[in-house]
Amino acid sequence: TLLWETLGKQFVEYEQAAPFLIPEDQQRRLLEFLPLFLKAWEQSAGEIVFPNIQLLASEVSKLLTKEIKRNLNGKPAEEARLALEQLLKQKGEAGDGHLLLKSVYLLSQTDMRTMWNIIGSGLPAALMQCLYLFFTIPLKKTSDDRETSEDDTQTQEMLVKIMINMYKEEQGIEELLAADKLQSLIIATSSLWDQCSQSWKVPTGCVLRTISKAQTKTSIVYLQAVDCIKIAVQNLFTLADTLPACDVCEAASIVLCFVKDSYPVSSALLTEFENNDGYQLLLKILLRCEGLQQDEGDPYLDEILDMLTCLTTCGKTELKVSGNIVHPQLPHFDFERTQPSGMTVKNLQPFQVLQSIFQRSNDQHLCGRILAAIGTIWAWDRVNFFLLEWTLQPINQFTDIIHFKPHPVQVQFFTLVESIVLDLSYVPHEILKKVQYLIKENTVPFCTLTALQCLLSMTQKDLLFSDIFRDSGLLGLLLALLRKEAKILRKSAGTHLPSLKEGTEKELNVVMLKMVAALTARSVRNTVVLKDYGMVPYIKIFLDDECYRSATLSILEQLSVINYEEYMSIVIGALCSSTQWELHLKLDLLKSLLRILESPKSHSAFRTCSGFNGLLSLLSDMEGALQDPPCGQWAAVEQNCILELVFYALQGITAALHLDPVNSTFFQRNGLFEKMAEDLGSLGCFWTEGKRQIPVSLEKTRTFAEFLDAAFCSSEPLPGWLKNCIWILSFLDHMLKGTLHQESYFKERKPEMGEEARDDQEAPQAQEEHPVAFKRPSNELRASAYMLWGNPEEKLEMRDCTIVHPGAVCVMVRLLPKLYKEGYAPLSQEIQCALVDHIQSLVKSEKSRQVMCESGLLSTVITSCQDAFCSDSHPLHLPLTRVFEKLASQAVEPHVLR
Repeated sequence: TLLWETLGKQFVEYEQAAPFLIPEDQQRRLLEFLPLFLKAWEQSAGEIVFPNIQLLASEVSKLLTKEIKRNLNGKPAEEARLALEQLLKQKGEAGDGHLLLKSVYLLSQTDMRTMWNIIGSGLPAALMQCLYLFFTIPLKKTSDDRETSEDDTQTQEMLVKIMINMYKEEQGIEELLAADKLQSLIIATSSLWDQCSQSWKVPTGCVLRTISKAQTKTSIVYLQAVDCIKIAVQNLFTLADTLPACDVCEAASIVLCFVKDSYPVSSALLTEFENNDGYQLLLKILLRCEGLQQDEGDPYLDEILDMLTCLTTCGKTELKVSGNIVHPQLPHFDFERTQPSGMTVKNLQPFQVLQSIFQRSNDQHLCGRILAAIGTIWAWDRVNFFLLEWTLQPINQFTDIIHFKPHPVQVQFFTLVESIVLDLSYVPHEILKKVQYLIKENTVPFCTLTALQCLLSMTQKDLLFSDIFRDSGLLGLLLALLRKEAKILRKSAGTHLPSLKEGTEKELNVVMLKMVAALTARSVRNTVVLKDYGMVPYIKIFLDDECYRSATLSILEQLSVINYEEYMSIVIGALCSSTQWELHLKLDLLKSLLRILESPKSHSAFRTCSGFNGLLSLLSDMEGALQDPPCGQWAAVEQNCILELVFYALQGITAALHLDPVNSTFFQRNGLFEKMAEDLGSLGCFWTEGKRQIPVSLEKTRTFAEFLDAAFCSSEPLPGWLKNCIWILSFLDHMLKGTLHQESYFKERKPEMGEEARDDQEAPQAQEEHPVAFKRPSNELRASAYMLWGNPEEKLEMRDCTIVHPGAVCVMVRLLPKLYKEGYAPLSQEIQCALVDHIQSLVKSEKSRQVMCESGLLSTVITSCQDAFCSDSHPLHLPLTRVFEKLASQAVEPHVLR
């Protein structure tokens, strides 16, 4: 503060003495003061506390202007340029010039009033003369000049910063015109770009862009009067034939800035640009940009494209177009209520340049930027889509040539087409017809794939497209193509020929199936069309390939809406005909079956199509699959996958029995619960040797809920065989309550196109050749699954459970003696006791006991557990007797008790 006060006093003394000093002394006193001023600024971290700062700025700026003019006066251009460089250098005899420049640089960053004083000194015009010379006359560097390159850069930065600070003000632009050098510099950039000083290209561009943004009515009249834009365009036409594309873009972008930025003030420069073939120039330049690398010239190319995009809104009058809205349209579309904003298209000429470039170029970056520009114009105002499409029809025309473009451009184009529906809520019928023709011709498979994915997204948005694409013939086209592919698949089945298409062509089949699935979803009419085409036998051929399976099942599930029997016949038939090792096929079929069984109307068809026997046959096919340790071919299969298959098979049975007395009676009377117990008992985790178990004494026993906790949620190790048994008993427990079909034990597995295709029909052979062929990522057991019980112990003890399917309890009783493994006698006996206690808790209520007696559980208990009943010392004797006594008390008919 003291230093600034001292400086303030010294400047007051200078101010008082100045009128009485000759100019040389006045200049000397000021130059002596400035080093102290700069020192004070450095010591105060750039903070200036100076009361007479406006006067100081005026004096320093005037002196710098005077020095610049003195060095320019009467000298040839090259000599003047050298003199200016010497004046502004930090070292040498002309060091005063650098001192003045640095002082003005600091003062120009203070406040607006100070800036106005700097502008009023005549410095804007003087510095423009400097910039013109620096840009147009390159100096040859010598070895001595290398030492000063850093100083030169610092000087250049200060000079440019001062000009930018001055020229962004309207007052600075008005003062600048006095030098009569602005139009000269603009024209120089358009004619001398290849001959100018390389180090001054970017700074000159920055300064001119600043001037462009601050144009005034006076500056526009000035540029128009000297035909600046006309001459610049003519020069650029010449440069466009000789210079590299990136250099021409850089030069042209400067001229175009003045055209675009001047429009809000006056349309004069735009009119001059248009009248002198400015758009043809831009078309010529941009077409030369084909093949540029992503990092070569992109900023200026992108700048030109951005300015062209903005020029589409530069027009005096709104475009008046009346389009013919083709129906049907989406319910919430209303063109009459679409109100235009200020960002509507009023000038079609710049857009025609963009459109022509896309039509004539196959460059990925260039085409991609133009599509992005179109998206931007649509985003400004939704009316713009209609204004352009009803006049120039860009998207309609682009559809005819899109298959010639690079793949990324195709993806971007169809995303743009998709946005017409998703963002504008408009159905472009004419465009969709052309997209459909593109699919039909299938000239480029990738393009066909991308187009079909676009239509798929639309179809999934609204049910209306199911009708549109049926009436347009797309559904029939897809069915014909799928029939052809199905025949190829059928002929190649069981052979080692490379019949399955890979890559894009296979993915196209996937999307065609997804599209048919989307078209038939919630559309009975389209499903009838599929059936009438005789496509059902061909569609089911696609089930064998995992990539096709999800969409194929969706189609078949929709078929069930009109014919449950046909669906059940296909799916159950596929389950029964699948080989022992096609586990993932079976899982997918079972999940589909469960979705259909949610409808009670499907239960009868399930029964008449041998659904129960089909699901039980799946269990019998897995004999020995859960042995511990695994053996044979089952060793290559993850046991979680086997358990999942067991779970979904039991889920399907439970779903078919749910609230269906006819199915329940059928299942009971045909001894299918006994068949289920037999099949589950043969899985490998239950004891099948038939040897008499030796009772052991147990100090402490756990409850069934505690075993669940140990198996699923604690770190306590249990042998694998026992864990598998507990899982199956858990399934049965939910089944007897009638809730198994509502439970979820496994995470969903979602196969992707990128996964290697697996030929299920050749799986056994593949397994022999590759022992780990089946160890693919499968569904994981949910660690929290047992929590479906809530708090297990509390729930099992406190809840009076209603038994819905008593046959499931019979299955548990039949499995009771098989909860055993040699070497695990105490553990086996403990889980048996826990299960008996659990069964006893299930028959607490009178209603449950009545249901169980009618189901024949009495005889099941006796025949399944003869060892326990015949020996008083058997640990299960007492609990089983209690179960028997509870049930017997309900056996009101003597023959039942006997």
